[in-house]
Amino acid sequence: MNKNIRQKFILSAALMIAATASAFAQGNGIAGINEATSMVSSYFDPGTKLIYAIGAVVGLIGGVKVYGKFSSGDPDTSKTAASWFGACIFLIVAATILRSFFL
Repeated sequence: MNKNIRQKFILSAALMIAATASAFAQGNGIAGINEATSMVSSYFDPGTKLIYAIGAVVGLIGGVKVYGKFSSGDPDTSKTAASWFGACIFLIVAATILRSFFL
């Protein structure tokens, strides 16, 4: 009988140590997640500015391309203008939505 009580005590002590160790391990995980969150959120301002700059360059290139087609009398000018305009609007809206979603 004494041996049975001793085994239960040792098993209970081992379980308590394991539970305590896992509780301490979770504290570092939360700190890591918080650090990753702050690191990712610090990249959003430069990333948003980069997307806006890409949108500006795409808009300028599209404007030159549409002007060239319009000057030459190409009947496909409106389709080209709509596609370039849509690409610029998509870049601006995508950057704004991503920023509002993640920050």
